[in-house]
Amino acid sequence: MVGVSNEPLDPFGGDPEDPTAELARLDPVEDSDLLEPLSPQEREEVLAELGDLDVFRTLLEPRGYRGLVVDCEGCAEPHFFSWDLLTGNLRHLLDEGRTRVHEPAYAPDPSCYVSWDYARGYADGVYETSEASEADSR
Repeated sequence: MVGVSNEPLDPFGGDPEDPTAELARLDPVEDSDLLEPLSPQEREEVLAELGDLDVFRTLLEPRGYRGLVVDCEGCAEPHFFSWDLLTGNLRHLLDEGRTRVHEPAYAPDPSCYVSWDYARGYADGVYETSEASEADSR
């Protein structure tokens, strides 16, 4: 859809007294001229991650998992991402060439999130099991 964004709404959008207005001036990364676009290989990797994420969500969301946990190198803290937020972040990376600033989730239940590696292993296990069942039924 045109005009629909996956980004959260800016609570100060259009406010002439926006307290964050000065931050853009201080952050040189905000200058889009300084950003290099993703290479074709990087784009392919992000597209593959989006495909993987779709599979993970399809398999794990019905089991009660709300998303993935990612260890952040920048702050050395785990970050809990809902399926929608992670998908939106990857799409933003494709569109803008960088990830969004992220806020830690408020009081997430760690038991409702799995790591990327766990999700990959789970998906691989489901695939192997379905392949074995299919071969047995022949």
